[in-house]
Amino acid sequence: MTDATDITARCHCGAVVLHAHLPRGLGDVSRCTCSFCARRQAGAVMATATTVKVVEGADNLTLYTWGTHTAQHYFCKTCGIYTHHQRRSDPSECGINIGCIDGVNTWEHEPIRWTDGVNHPSDQ
Repeated sequence: MTDATDITARCHCGAVVLHAHLPRGLGDVSRCTCSFCARRQAGAVMATATTVKVVEGADNLTLYTWGTHTAQHYFCKTCGIYTHHQRRSDPSECGINIGCIDGVNTWEHEPIRWTDGVNHPSDQ
């Protein structure tokens, strides 16, 4: 599927639920090579940041940020699952963990392409 789509995503324990609009659908899933994402390994699809709405469990999210503090990575405090992040390369977009999206089998999207987060312009 590559067409625009609206999704529901949730963490493993179900405490955090969010809705978002993916203007490019599920076809643009990628992983980043930055020091954090390379360790996390989760594939993400891009959502328009203004459409990302936490509909359950906003108080159960915790934030991790470092370096320029532009990228903001959110995790469920209960189960530890990364649900989404505001992108450093384009703060008008959010990455949604493809593994959290209802009805998506992540293995059907392999191989997942990598984007170069190691050589990000903010780090130069």
